[in-house]
Amino acid sequence: MKRGDNTHKEADRVEEACVQYGLFDEFAKVPFPEPVEYEHTFIDLFAGIGGIRLPFSEMGYKCVFSSEWDKNAQRSYMANFGEMPYGDITKIDEKAIPEHDVLLAGFPCQAFSIMGKGLGFADTRGTMFFEIERILKYHRTSVILLENVKRLVTHDGGNTFKVILEKLHDLGYHVKWKVLNALDFGLPQKRERVIIVGFQDKSKCEQFSFDFPKKSYDLSSVLEPDNQVDPKLFASDKIVSKRLEGVEGKNLFYPSVWHENKSGNISVLPYACALRTGASYNYLLVNGVRRPSSRELLRFQGFPDIYRIAVPYGEIRKQTGNSVAVPMIRAVAQLINELI
Repeated sequence: MKRGDNTHKEADRVEEACVQYGLFDEFAKVPFPEPVEYEHTFIDLFAGIGGIRLPFSEMGYKCVFSSEWDKNAQRSYMANFGEMPYGDITKIDEKAIPEHDVLLAGFPCQAFSIMGKGLGFADTRGTMFFEIERILKYHRTSVILLENVKRLVTHDGGNTFKVILEKLHDLGYHVKWKVLNALDFGLPQKRERVIIVGFQDKSKCEQFSFDFPKKSYDLSSVLEPDNQVDPKLFASDKIVSKRLEGVEGKNLFYPSVWHENKSGNISVLPYACALRTGASYNYLLVNGVRRPSSRELLRFQGFPDIYRIAVPYGEIRKQTGNSVAVPMIRAVAQLINELI
């Protein structure tokens, strides 16, 4: 692949990082290796820890390019896929990205501000969506799969989402979208995300449907026995006592996740509320007594147990809070695969 000067520098930084993390030794033994033979290719933008990539890897697709700026997320990605993502996508020339069949992106939700030459809201420069836009404009990728938070649909009275759909239409994409809930895909986590699928081929878009059958979830399938959980994850007696006061008179059952909202109200639920990066450490307590373990956090997002934990607990909290519900993406990916 041809690379400009900036991309050469980025590659040097990636190589240095690989040596620093000592991950080259594990390259050949990663849980999700690249296929030797493949029919379809994809790129993974704003890759995080690979939640959107994982279902496509399972289907034998080859990733020809990935990008993620967070160093610890890169470390998790490398430990599981044997590939160190490139860094800041804004510094990578779209011409340096290989041709591909599918573009994947769980892009950050940013306000589209008024900027430059009075173009106002219709101008997407300065947002992460613009990075997707410029890559699609150059490559004319056949299929796109985008994921974002539910509030993107209603942000600024719906104008932000309207602009995104208009930009995709201008690039020749026929688009369908829907807000999906992880609970409906067999995960004990209430996590609503908007999924956007686009095809250059109109007939394929018309065949695509978000009408997936609902699957039941089971909280116990995610939880580890308390005696196998790090004692440091157990809440203090003071916090446990306060939680018990907060659920007085409520129907208690086990297993359960005790959720404290911003007002301090406690709900006892058979599932976790959405994992959040910036949430309090005691935002979710398993059975009212402890925080979810690293493995449980990954399971709440549907990552298989062969997914390696390569970073400290605090980073896993951050990474799973930013990640996707893998079974939700898997259902969408499998349908895309049938159509292409």
